[in-house]
Amino acid sequence: MEECISVFDMLKIGVGPSSSHTLGPWRAAERFLNELKDEQLLSQVTSIKVDLYGSLSLTGKGHATDYAVLLGLSGQDPEYIPVQDIDGIVKAIKTTHQIKLANELLIPFNPETNIVFNKNFLPFHANGMTFTALISNGSEYVGTFYSIGGGFVVKEERSNAKKKLQIKCAFPFQIQNAAELLAYTINENKSISEIVYANEISMRSKTEVHSELMRIWNTMLECMYIGCHSEGILPGGLNVRRRAFDMHQGLIGLANYSNPQEWLETIRKTEVKFRQILKWVSCFALATNEVNAALGRVVTAPTNGSAGVIPAVLMYYLVIENHQANEDQIKQFLMVAGEIGSIFKKGSTISAAMGGCQAEIGVSSAMAAAALCEVMGGTPDQVLMAAEIAMEHHLGLTCDPIGGLVQIPCIERNTMGAIKAINAAELALETDAKNAKVPLDKVIDTMWQTAKDMNSKYKETSEGGLAVAVNMADC
Repeated sequence: MEECISVFDMLKIGVGPSSSHTLGPWRAAERFLNELKDEQLLSQVTSIKVDLYGSLSLTGKGHATDYAVLLGLSGQDPEYIPVQDIDGIVKAIKTTHQIKLANELLIPFNPETNIVFNKNFLPFHANGMTFTALISNGSEYVGTFYSIGGGFVVKEERSNAKKKLQIKCAFPFQIQNAAELLAYTINENKSISEIVYANEISMRSKTEVHSELMRIWNTMLECMYIGCHSEGILPGGLNVRRRAFDMHQGLIGLANYSNPQEWLETIRKTEVKFRQILKWVSCFALATNEVNAALGRVVTAPTNGSAGVIPAVLMYYLVIENHQANEDQIKQFLMVAGEIGSIFKKGSTISAAMGGCQAEIGVSSAMAAAALCEVMGGTPDQVLMAAEIAMEHHLGLTCDPIGGLVQIPCIERNTMGAIKAINAAELALETDAKNAKVPLDKVIDTMWQTAKDMNSKYKETSEGGLAVAVNMADC
């Protein structure tokens, strides 16, 4: 039985700035608490120590990994926590040197000593972490987790994790690669989104699929709205000024609206000149990732560092290409994007700590290109071609964040990924799929080989590239 990954696994609502370094450790902390509860040990815990390894250690401070651990151990949910409460919760723990474990048990906890940053790497994955709970009888309960990208967390190496998932899979159309997906569309005479929808409703009701897809979209829309209406300097010490606000003001001018949906309709009615199209797309992407950098709520798509590409391209479709588009097209777009992302995850990686930024911006660009291609009338062959073109031109892209922050060059890279996605979709739509030279599965294989060959300095460690070429103190 093949590995089954839902659209809702690939598009997850959470808090920035990083899916692998923030959302993943947050979820790992939650899982550790659940294990303690299952073993009926939670009430007997007297202290907890957290060891972060590899990339989680090297760039953990810049990615707010320590915040994520504190919030996860506190029993907070990244999907629903009021983001304005985050600083207060963390500050209270740092000030009192106490943490309310699972929001139930108050124990001593000093983040400076109870969270340890170890630069050595654990063998299974670059993003490893170990939670050690001291029990009142003197014993210890230990759990080691790996954040493998996109908010996914496993306890063992990837191959064993897949074996566990295979047992649970019950999709009617089990898809491991692009060739299998294409075969289903041909045999069933369905579009890619129709195949994906059939899989999703085999696990959830149609009502739930609809409501969850729209919740994802509304979170994206709200994120862009907040980003376009927020001024100031991003946190972290790089003194990066938010740019989406000024760009948005220059584009929309004087306009009246009071909420994200009215804002969307206002933009749709705005006359957009050719040169402004690039500015609008860049504005949407910048807005999203500025919110992400400020520990705001975003949709992991497929990671937080690349969260701006898919909403920017979907907004492009809604405000430039098709003013009559409705919820049906939005859901169609998200389902195709999610399926393409899952194929990349199965065949390669969506973790920058494993594959560099090609695994984040490259994959998100491929997801967006494929989705845009289908909603604009592309055949399944053309949809897969669009994804291939987008990834082909991100191969080898390194991850070298200055100061370990998801800001430079991460925020701008989302604008580039979005523009490339639109271009890739247009190229695919104008091409006879029979003339395609590089199948999507081949580019995914190549991406994985490139990831394995890439020096670790360029895999989210901040030990190479721009991260060392630019002195954070000079910013």
